[in-house]
Amino acid sequence: MKSCLLACLLAIPFACAAFANGSQGDPRFYASLRKLDPDTRMDQVCDYEAMRRIDQDASPYHPDRAKAEVISTPKRTANSVNTTGGAFRSHGRWYELSYSCVTTPDHMKVTSFTYKTGKLIPEAEWAKYGLWR
Repeated sequence: MKSCLLACLLAIPFACAAFANGSQGDPRFYASLRKLDPDTRMDQVCDYEAMRRIDQDASPYHPDRAKAEVISTPKRTANSVNTTGGAFRSHGRWYELSYSCVTTPDHMKVTSFTYKTGKLIPEAEWAKYGLWR
C-alpha cells in the first residue's frame, strides 16, 4: 500500500492536493477539508480525486500533486469544476490534465468524475505556470 501524503493546506491558492490509500481516502484529508471555505474545498476534493483516479487506473503515473488551475482557469459552477488547463506531478515531472468533477452541495464528496492526462510539461515552462520540483 502507498503511504499517505498530507495536503499542504496552509497557503492560498491551495495548489497542493492530498493523496491517500484506498477508495475512501484519508480521514485526515477530509477533516482538513471541513476547515476550508466551500470554493477552495471543491477545488481540493476534485484535485484529490484526480490524483486517486490517475493512480488507481492502469497508467504509469503515481501523482503526488494536482492543480486544476495551471495553464488556464477552470470553469466552475456551484458544484462542479471543469478544467482543460490543469496539471499533475508524478515522479518529479508535471503533465497536462483535463477533468470534469461534480461534487455534493457541501463539496465533501465527488459524485461524478472524468479525466484525461496529457503531454509532459517541459521543465523550462514550470516557472511560467507556477509549478515546482
